[in-house]
Amino acid sequence: MAVIAGDGVGQEVMPPAITCVDAALARHGHTIEWTHLDWGSDLYLRTGSMMPRDGLDLLSSHQAIFLGAVGMPGVPDTETLWGLLIPIRRAFEQYVNLRPVRSLPGITSPVAGGDALDLVIVRENNEGEYSEIGGRAYRDRAQEMAIQVDVFTRAGITKVAEFAAGYAAHRRGLVTSATKSNGIIHSMPFWDEVTAQVCAANGVELESVLIDALVAKLVLQPSHFDVIVASNLFGDILSDLAGAIAGSIGVAPSANLNPERTYPSLFEPVHGSAPDIAGQGIANPIGQVWSGAMMLDHLGQHEAAADLVAAFEAVLARGIVTRDLGGTASTDEVGDAIVAELTA
Repeated sequence: MAVIAGDGVGQEVMPPAITCVDAALARHGHTIEWTHLDWGSDLYLRTGSMMPRDGLDLLSSHQAIFLGAVGMPGVPDTETLWGLLIPIRRAFEQYVNLRPVRSLPGITSPVAGGDALDLVIVRENNEGEYSEIGGRAYRDRAQEMAIQVDVFTRAGITKVAEFAAGYAAHRRGLVTSATKSNGIIHSMPFWDEVTAQVCAANGVELESVLIDALVAKLVLQPSHFDVIVASNLFGDILSDLAGAIAGSIGVAPSANLNPERTYPSLFEPVHGSAPDIAGQGIANPIGQVWSGAMMLDHLGQHEAAADLVAAFEAVLARGIVTRDLGGTASTDEVGDAIVAELTA
């Protein structure tokens, strides 16, 4: 497995997460060979690049990629994201960003009904609003302008909708599609059309909900949702909102998947590099640990993945939590408690 701890709290949550993954595998007689890659903003400040020129070739020889976080004050986000994470997602055709969100033991939701939250967000990960097409013109003049072109293809929508439909078929069978077809005149009606065709062909129930109404319903009726399929931008926003409803974005995991397994997939917590708390040893490692469990599940280590989830849930239930969840435990103390559960 390739490991990119990255920046900020990524450097702090990665070591305990690796230790937890190793402990879960050891219960079943397996090990992982970790390849640690010192890529990120520090490398950018030294060399002008977030990863080496042959970085993608190096990653392609691994089964999966375990990422902490990227981002550092003084380094533009356009460099940290477009220099590392987004090239990996696109070069390896990781067109599904899978983000499970559910209530966890010992964590109280700030929203009424949030303690019954159990949903999965399937975010289109390669196109949509995060395209490279566009530009700036008339810089520093009165008529200065910026043009950003969204890209929606039938192939791209179909693939992510099929994944969402297949996922829902093994859950409650409900797909909620995030749209804005009343205001975005071309791309969103096209999104609606293709998702409707795919869900009908796969025999799952589909509800298409305008994004503004959807975020309101997510707060007012969080237990209603099963699988939400969304474009790149909408999925990004919805997953952060859902994580907050669950009690903390610090516990939210994600997987950037190449479902065909032609290329390695990437696993990372939803939270960012959190420079405001970096270096204090108080970052919540659960999002990184849960992402590790998703990685194990993707690699076919289903029992180890289930053990890891059960272990961190037991630790949460005992109240061994970091400050964002109202506790006093350090990052390493939470990790040590999870390992103790796995080795008991």
